[in-house]
Parts: sequence; structure tokens; C-alpha cells
Amino acid sequence: MLINGRCHCGNISFKLTWEPEPQEIPARACDCSFCTKHGGVWTSCNTGSLKVTVGDPSFVSKYSFGTKTAQFHICSKCGIVPVVTSQIEGRTYAVVNVNAFEGVAPSLLKRAAASFEAEDETARLSRRKRNWIANVEFIQGCA
Repeated sequence: MLINGRCHCGNISFKLTWEPEPQEIPARACDCSFCTKHGGVWTSCNTGSLKVTVGDPSFVSKYSFGTKTAQFHICSKCGIVPVVTSQIEGRTYAVVNVNAFEGVAPSLLKRAAASFEAEDETARLSRRKRNWIANVEFIQGCA
């Protein structure tokens, strides 16, 4: 299944190839203060691939907090956070915000609360390496 998503203005867009075809898509509503304030609901397919296109990189801010092991890619034009990345052992891993999806039936999303506050940094990076999208490509400066 090919899932398209983007920020509100389209400066940050993505194509998530979900393999195999999903029966449902897990949608984790993180309870940290940043995700709560931004409405971040995240998903990933560790067997899939993600292509992120950034129209104008000068309108993308990256924000890290807490363990500083994840970067939230924020569109400075519209304020939406469609993608989060984490660098682990020289590789980029990512999750995407289901609220940025276009044309995906809401009934396909299995929403659930998620809390990662109890994780130490080692456990957090191990979980990401196991569950996040590992095949990630960024394309900069394309309209």
C-alpha cells in the first residue's frame, strides 16, 4: 500500500510504502508534552520504505528534546510535524504522523495511547531500531 502524506502547505511531503498490505495501521498517540501539544499520532512499518520530499529546506525546523535522540521535522510555514527521525548507528529511522495522511480511511487506523517516559535511552533506541521505518530517503529542494 502506498500512503501519501504532507504538512498542511505541502512543503514536507512523504510517500510511505507499507509492505505487506496492512489489515490495520497502528496509530500511537504519544503522551509526551511535545506530541500532546502538536497532536502527534505516529506510525511506522519496519518492513516498508519512506521517501520524504522537502520543497524548501529553509522552511523546515528540527527540534529535539529530552534524550535528544529524535528530531521532529516541523514545517515553519504551516507548523505541522509530519515526520520524526532518529539516527541510530549511522542509519536514519523514522515514524510518520497519521494526521498528515491523505486519502487513508480512518477505519484503517487503530488508535492507542503510548507512553515512553519509563524507557532509558538504550531501550528507546532499541525499540526504534526494531519498530521504526529503516528504509528512509530524504529529497531536498523539490517543489
